[in-house]
Amino acid sequence: MSNNYKESFEKTKIAGSIAAGALDEVNKIARPGISTAEIDKICYEYINDYKAYSAPLFYRGFPKSCCTSANHVVCHGMPSDKILKEGDIVNVDVTAFKNGWHGDTSRMFKIGNVSVKAEKLIKTTYDSMMKAIKLVKDGIHLGDIGSTIQSHVEEQGFSVVQDFCGHGIGRTFHKEPNILHYGVKGTGKKISTGMIFTIEPMINLGDYKTKTLNDGWTAVTKDKSLSAQFEHTIGVTKDGYEIFTLSNTNN
Repeated sequence: MSNNYKESFEKTKIAGSIAAGALDEVNKIARPGISTAEIDKICYEYINDYKAYSAPLFYRGFPKSCCTSANHVVCHGMPSDKILKEGDIVNVDVTAFKNGWHGDTSRMFKIGNVSVKAEKLIKTTYDSMMKAIKLVKDGIHLGDIGSTIQSHVEEQGFSVVQDFCGHGIGRTFHKEPNILHYGVKGTGKKISTGMIFTIEPMINLGDYKTKTLNDGWTAVTKDKSLSAQFEHTIGVTKDGYEIFTLSNTNN
């Protein structure tokens, strides 16, 4: 795998760019008064316009094209007629499937003006992801990724969700290895050139514990505190990494 990864990187980048483009479109409409169903429609249509497929749609029975996780929803929130209001924060998670390959990414959107605590939570979550990505290169341990995220997040007074993790991705939507967002430096499997996976920390304002609602999908914080998440799909190179899901607008 490590000797011939250029093609898999190129194909993942195409899918990842489409997924990132869908989030760029969401950014144009993310304001008080829109529904999460409208966000889902934008994502579906954008991905479809690029002759790609929304991987979450019908995945294990999931009925929508993206996940919309607002406020205390940690992940897998289901788009609905719910109207977003001033001060809400929402994560939108999209995966495009194009020419047999997946690109998976998520971003936080601020609906109008949000609280100082919400701002700090969002910034800390993004920074923790980027700190971990910048570590990535052939030969580091998976525990190095988790340790870096956990240390940064806990220094800021927040907690790392432990019930969900990043994952290998490529022709398959979810595969090994699991990428934990907490852990001990120098432990776990070593990563190698050519691997493709997501880093997608979910960070809570309060306690790290979560529960899943009766719909079987929506995960929320047990203490109803705010939660934030960012996600990129990346590839491991000999000396570093490549991010496949960067915004097309450089925002």
